[in-house]
Amino acid sequence: MSLTTWAGNLTYSAARVHEPRTVAEVQEVVASAAHVRALGTRHCFNDLADTPHDLVRLDALDPGVAIDEEARTVTVSAGTRYGTLARAIHPRGWALHNLASLPHISVAGAVATATHGSGDRSQNLAAAVAALDLVTADGSLRHLRRGDADFPGAVVGLGALGVVVRVTLDVEPAYDVAQEVHTDLPWEAVLEHLDDVTGSADSVSLFTDWAGPAVRQVWRKTRLAPGATYEPRAELFGARPATGPLHPLPGIDPVNCTEQLGRPGPWHERLPHFRLEFTPSNGDELQSEYLLPREHAVEAIQQLRSLAPVVAPLLQVSEVRTVAADDLWLSSAYGGDRVGLHFTWQPRQAEVEAVLPRIEAALAPLGARPHWGKLFASVAGPDGDPRALYPRLDDFRAMVGRLDPEGKFRNPFVERHVLGG
Repeated sequence: MSLTTWAGNLTYSAARVHEPRTVAEVQEVVASAAHVRALGTRHCFNDLADTPHDLVRLDALDPGVAIDEEARTVTVSAGTRYGTLARAIHPRGWALHNLASLPHISVAGAVATATHGSGDRSQNLAAAVAALDLVTADGSLRHLRRGDADFPGAVVGLGALGVVVRVTLDVEPAYDVAQEVHTDLPWEAVLEHLDDVTGSADSVSLFTDWAGPAVRQVWRKTRLAPGATYEPRAELFGARPATGPLHPLPGIDPVNCTEQLGRPGPWHERLPHFRLEFTPSNGDELQSEYLLPREHAVEAIQQLRSLAPVVAPLLQVSEVRTVAADDLWLSSAYGGDRVGLHFTWQPRQAEVEAVLPRIEAALAPLGARPHWGKLFASVAGPDGDPRALYPRLDDFRAMVGRLDPEGKFRNPFVERHVLGG
C-alpha cells in the first residue's frame, strides 16, 4: 500500500518507512540512514516531508503525557495528536492556549510548520513550545529549551535540523469556550470594522468565497471560566446570528462540527472547528494559506476580492483569521501580528497550482508568507528574496550547516524553499 498525504495528492517516494516505538529506535534509524525525514499525521499538501530514502513515522511512539504542575508544562511524544493530548490534560485541570481547526494533527508536525489557530492575542501553536528533544544527524539526543541560543531557530525547524521526538508545551488552567456563528456580514462592514470584528472574541474566523457581497459566516469563540453561562450576541455589524448549527461549507451537514449556538463547553471541544471523532474532507480538498502583516489586511482582502473570478471557481471555502506575533525565526508570525488568508480548494491540483502565482503576485508586495505545509509556488519577498520575509533566514541556514553538515535531513523542499540551493 502506498503512503500518501492526508489529501492523497502526493505519494511519498521513500524507499523505506520506519515505525519506531521508542526514542532509542528513532536514534538507531537516524544514525544508520544516509538521508531521513520525519513524518507525522501527514496533514500536509506538499513535499515538505518527502524523501526517496528513509521516512520515520512518529505516531507509534507512546504519548507519554507528563504534566509538570509547578512549571505549568506538559511533555508529550512528537507524533501525539492534539486531540489526544487535550483529552489527557483536561481532566487534570489543564489546557493549551489555543488549538488549530483540526484536533487530528500531530504536535511536532504542527509546531515544525508554525501551524496555528486564530485570535488577535493568540500566538501560533509553536509559540507554546518550552523545550524539545531533537535526534541529530549522528543519532544523539539534544535537548533545547526556551532561552537557549538555538531555540528560536529550532522550534519551527521544518525537519531540517533533525527528528523531534518529544515536545514540552506551556499549559494553563482549563477554561470553557462558547462558540457562536453569524451569517452574511457585509464586506463594507469587514473593510471598515475589521479590527472590531476580529477583536470581538478570543478566536474569530471569517468564511467566504470572495465573490459575494458578504462574508458567508463568522465563527466566534469566546473564553469563559469553567461552568460560566454565556448569552449569545445578536449584533455584528449587520450580520445575522445563525438559528442552528452550520458547517463552513454551504449545504454540508454540521453534525461533525464542534458545538455552536453559544453553548459553553470545554476548551478542546470548541476551539477546533471539527470534532476529534470525525476526520473531515479526507482526500476531498487541497489547502493553501498566506500570512501577512496585520496592517495590510484590508488591502489584501481587496486584492483577493478582485481575483474572485479566477479563485472562486476552484474554491470550497476561504477563511480569514488572525495570529499574534512571536519570535521564532521561520514562523509565519515572526516579528509582528498577522492576518491569515486560507484557501480550501477543490481537489484540482493542476488548476490550483496554475492560479497560485497570481495570488502570490498580488500578495507579495504586502509581505505575505506562505504556510510551510500547504500548497504554494514560491517563498519570496517583495524583491524576490526570501530573506525579506524571514530576517533570520541566514541564521537558520547557518544552524542547518552546523547541526547537519552532511545534509542528512535535507530534501528537495528544503533545498528549494529554505536553503536556496
